[in-house]
Amino acid sequence: MNVSLAQDLSLYHLIATSENGCQPSSVSPATLLAMVRSQIDIMIEQQIPATVWAKLPAGNIWQSELLRYQQKANPSAKIYTCHLGESQPQNSVNGVSETSLHLPIYFPSDKLQREYFWIVLSPQFCSLIVALRPSRGVKKQKSLRAIINKEPNTKPNTKPKPKPYLVTMTSFDSKLVGHVVESFQQVFTQIPSIQPIIDPDIDKLNFPHTTEPAILNSLLVRQMQKQEEIHRKRTKLRLGKLQQQNQHLRVNLQEKDVYLNHVCQEIRTPLTHMKTALSLLNSPALKPPQRQRYLQMLHSQCDRQNSLITSVLELVELERNLKYPNFEAVHLSDIIPGVVSTYQPLAQEKGIMLAYTVPTDLPPVWFVHGGLKQIAINLLGNSIKFTTNGGQVWVKARLQGAYILLEVRDTGIGIAESEISRIFDRFYSTRPPIAEESGGGGLGLTVVQQYLQRCGGAISVKSKQTEGSTFTVQLAICQRH
Repeated sequence: MNVSLAQDLSLYHLIATSENGCQPSSVSPATLLAMVRSQIDIMIEQQIPATVWAKLPAGNIWQSELLRYQQKANPSAKIYTCHLGESQPQNSVNGVSETSLHLPIYFPSDKLQREYFWIVLSPQFCSLIVALRPSRGVKKQKSLRAIINKEPNTKPNTKPKPKPYLVTMTSFDSKLVGHVVESFQQVFTQIPSIQPIIDPDIDKLNFPHTTEPAILNSLLVRQMQKQEEIHRKRTKLRLGKLQQQNQHLRVNLQEKDVYLNHVCQEIRTPLTHMKTALSLLNSPALKPPQRQRYLQMLHSQCDRQNSLITSVLELVELERNLKYPNFEAVHLSDIIPGVVSTYQPLAQEKGIMLAYTVPTDLPPVWFVHGGLKQIAINLLGNSIKFTTNGGQVWVKARLQGAYILLEVRDTGIGIAESEISRIFDRFYSTRPPIAEESGGGGLGLTVVQQYLQRCGGAISVKSKQTEGSTFTVQLAICQRH
């Protein structure tokens, strides 16, 4: 056997084409671990002087099993850990010290890259476990069922599992185990550059024709116990996940109940005012100024209710859209001037000086489509609404490190310090007299916060009553332009 043949060595293929081959089955990595643990338990309990050849998945949990067998096995037992490549043995292998009991073997074989094996040789007990790990390119490979049943792949697996099942073959046939060991020895003896460490007593092993029934029975019982333990752990894990999901659903339902209750209360308030105004309009002694006042109340409350319903629908739509957002690179200089010009007539009507400063050379920010414009509309609308006649409102943007700061500042009525932490809550509003004229649903800042939470932004507020407020939005610079 030359080097090219050694590179083509595949235990899975060797067993599948052997006269004494066995049927493959699919098992999880946890089940494979349980199978190996069961055999180690039996060999330790009965002090079976076995020679073990192993190539196991990476990870401390597998290496700890080898260490456990190394520490508690029969003194004449040996472990050969097989590795790919032509590296010479180091002082340790995967954290397990190399002693006369635990020896590494290095050899070139491309086919063994996706294979694991566990081979036990002893006069009382022989065992062979070979597992094939499916390729990561599952779309181009045959499905697991096709591999097992040797069927053509008709439907590619479009949902690869993070921990795929292993195609496994298990045998206690000493002839098959001997055939595999002989194949290994041929590889080692004909490639001197590898310099493997081979047990000279392997050729003298007197393989049993069948595994002792008592050992096999103990092994099967232990295997069932391990499988039951795996089942209990999985069941406990599933129940824990279900409980978390149920708790999450309960919290969501409670939040929706509170939300619905707030919506009903908010809708009821303008309806009550409108009903009162209508009843007063029917009074025969009503004077014209009073009639005009009640008509104005009707108009104002109708606008308020319409604004509330519109805000609720927008918030519902926003929460739905933010589940699968469409991000884009946005320049503030393309957004702010248009928003400011929209509010300019209202500002002039109230005698408010409205101005903005947004440098055109600011880098773009990465944000949900349409979200940045909505944030600017909500913040600027609030500033104008809560600013008295003759006040001032500024919109500024500037670069600070890896962020752009968007600032909306006004000389309005301000916010009490005790209320700043609540202004982003749904439907929360102090509703000062100046705000009642234009109505509002109390959801504008909630929408702002929803956008920023989804896009990795932040907002801070500084305010003092009778002196005004400053809202500062922090936006991450787009790195893909």
